[in-house]
Amino acid sequence: MIHYILVQNRQGKTRLSKWYDPYDDIEKRKLQTEVHRLINSRESKFTNFVEFRNHKVVYRRYAGLFFMMVVDHKDNELSCLEAIHLFVEVLDAYFGNVCELDLVFNFFKVFSILDEVFVAGEIMETSKPVILNRIDQMDNLP
Repeated sequence: MIHYILVQNRQGKTRLSKWYDPYDDIEKRKLQTEVHRLINSRESKFTNFVEFRNHKVVYRRYAGLFFMMVVDHKDNELSCLEAIHLFVEVLDAYFGNVCELDLVFNFFKVFSILDEVFVAGEIMETSKPVILNRIDQMDNLP
């Protein structure tokens, strides 16, 4: 199960966060800071997953952004990396070479794309054309 998803830049500024477990605002801010410190201090030659508290952080860096998923210990790391990559591919296909500013200025659309891929802490859809078709249908609603 996915506990939360974070997208942060290299400076630690959170550009997207989706929480599937209940945390108060102070705890959320603390978790974001701790996860960023943990991920940002790792060298690129290390694996893209690391243990954090009672969970596992699976992350991938695209340009200046870290896409992170905090999951259960028993979850498969490679499937989480694939899910992150799918999400980035869908963003890239929708926005056309997605960048950090797309996430900042179109956050409602990014959240709707995120909700098409992940629902209640689980991967809902794995087909990129299906997700893009649904997003296109939502865009065409009156």
